[in-house]
Amino acid sequence: MATCGCGRKGSRMLPLYEDPQFTFRFADDRIIPRFHLEGVEAGRQVSVFKIDPGTGERLGLLAMATVGADGWVDVAEPIIMRAGEAFVVVPRK
Repeated sequence: MATCGCGRKGSRMLPLYEDPQFTFRFADDRIIPRFHLEGVEAGRQVSVFKIDPGTGERLGLLAMATVGADGWVDVAEPIIMRAGEAFVVVPRK
């Protein structure tokens, strides 16, 4: 029987709190030229989508980028977010 990572070695099950995407929400206006993704390896491609902050529905593609050293992502054009807006970053497989 598989477990959530705290048991049997090599389990492929994810804990309930682990999410394959990263959500960024903003209380103030921001210009984002780069952001950090904890635990994502360098060289991995990511897609950045603007989302509805209430429903999480994807509203449009903002950028595509590559994760750099130590999980930092530099975007070609800074992402402009207004207070209350959000975006989600989805690592590509």
